[in-house]
Amino acid sequence: MAITKVTNDLLDLSVSTDALALPSGTTAQRPTNPVEGTIRHNTEIGETKLETYNGTDWVPVNKPVLYSVDYLVVAGGGGGAQYTGSGGGGAGGYLSSTTSLSTGIIYSITIGAGGAGGVNTSESVSGNDSSILGGSVSITSIGGGGGAGYKNSFYAAKNGGSGGGGAYAATTSGGSGTLGQGNDGATGGGGPGDVGGGGGGAGAAGSGRQGGIGTSSTITGSSTYYAGGGSGGQYPSGSTLSGGLGGGGTGGLNGGGYTSGTTNTGGGGGGTGSSSIATQGGSGGSGVIILRMPTANYTGTTTGSPTITTDGTDTILTYTSSGTYTA
Repeated sequence: MAITKVTNDLLDLSVSTDALALPSGTTAQRPTNPVEGTIRHNTEIGETKLETYNGTDWVPVNKPVLYSVDYLVVAGGGGGAQYTGSGGGGAGGYLSSTTSLSTGIIYSITIGAGGAGGVNTSESVSGNDSSILGGSVSITSIGGGGGAGYKNSFYAAKNGGSGGGGAYAATTSGGSGTLGQGNDGATGGGGPGDVGGGGGGAGAAGSGRQGGIGTSSTITGSSTYYAGGGSGGQYPSGSTLSGGLGGGGTGGLNGGGYTSGTTNTGGGGGGTGSSSIATQGGSGGSGVIILRMPTANYTGTTTGSPTITTDGTDTILTYTSSGTYTA
């Protein structure tokens, strides 16, 4: 039987070698009207800790431990446009650096989808953002811009992580990239024939019809390029043109030959050279998020089914679909 004593109105448990059992429950089960100084144990996944009410908010009693994590965040690429000499899609924004994660915090991982390619009756679509959000961490890469094309009249290239390429008309210049994430798309034109501009890449701007090159990363332990721009289309003749290294789509000719950006690279879609309203520009490739951390710190608590590999003393999580990581 545990022994307790009261001294000067204080409960003294020091004579016992047992433990004190505190109220325990989820975040939703917190007291409705707590008084300042209330203490409890939160059992919710990702929140498991002692917490106290400070008069305004519930705050953790134990200070979280921080550890460093390398990250790569690539957004979805923009779609290439359709019609004669249409622009390639811009690559998704590319961000790579190091941040600190806090133990017990759930970090939301969002993978941006690539934008749809344009058709004669609709514009190309920009890619979607990819992000890591949680605690004090807020990292967002911007989706790539859609390429310029034709919808009864010419429509402009879109801005994005990297900008979409312009169409052959002199007034349709390439879209702008986002500083630190990607580069501008090229202006359309330059012949012979109708030539669409290449979409910007993470490593370089579009140049003429050529999609900009992406940027290489060794976060997985080997060098891989991501976020290449889609090449522009050409009409009526010429040759297909591969997109920027890093998943950029091929620019097509009259009759086809264009391709979409590569899945999970953030590559921009290739523009078309076809005058047929039945064709569609290449879609942008979806994005990817990669986390690299010391294996000693890796918790093993994830959702979204990331691919888990190791390299030396580090664990690497590759997310190709949205999920979470609990530090």
